[in-house]
Amino acid sequence: MIEASEPNRQELLQLLQQEPRGSANRHGDRIKVLINALDQAQPVDLSRPEALEQLEGVWELRWSSSNQPYLAVAPWLENLQCLAPSQGRGMNLLRLSGPLAALAGIAVEASIAVVPAEQPPSQRVEVRFRRGGWLGPTLGASRLQWLRNVNQSFPAWLDITVLDANLRVCRGNAGTLFALTRRDDLNLADLLLTPQS
Repeated sequence: MIEASEPNRQELLQLLQQEPRGSANRHGDRIKVLINALDQAQPVDLSRPEALEQLEGVWELRWSSSNQPYLAVAPWLENLQCLAPSQGRGMNLLRLSGPLAALAGIAVEASIAVVPAEQPPSQRVEVRFRRGGWLGPTLGASRLQWLRNVNQSFPAWLDITVLDANLRVCRGNAGTLFALTRRDDLNLADLLLTPQS
């Protein structure tokens, strides 16, 4: 089945990787068709250790079905998701693209855990937001930051339905559909916040 889905996967990746960032927004209907086909052809099972290894890393949001400004995909923004399931940690990071990216960003840190499914495949990741705020540049051995604790009054989760070395598709608890591509040029350890003690 995976071989039969390869043309759909390649087409989706090509749409998501169009420049400037946000160009995929013009192809929303086609992206939804491709995602639905991939959901059926190559569903991920997060109970498999190799799937969790693939999930670990820095991902960039390249298309979203949401109209919310903080889920926007635009040429001047990098909307990153840093996932470290091996540490039970994740972080959303919104920052300017280009040479100013490392100077400042808005971050929300969360604890994450795969929810075991009664019936395979296991696709749900529980998200508990912990703290959020402003991240500044790294000066010496520390990063300037102003963060506050977050009181999360609602359950949050992502259903990760498609996952491979370069592509991740997921649905959020509010019904939003997300398509992300891996950013191998960014180091997860450099971006994640220092754990709270």
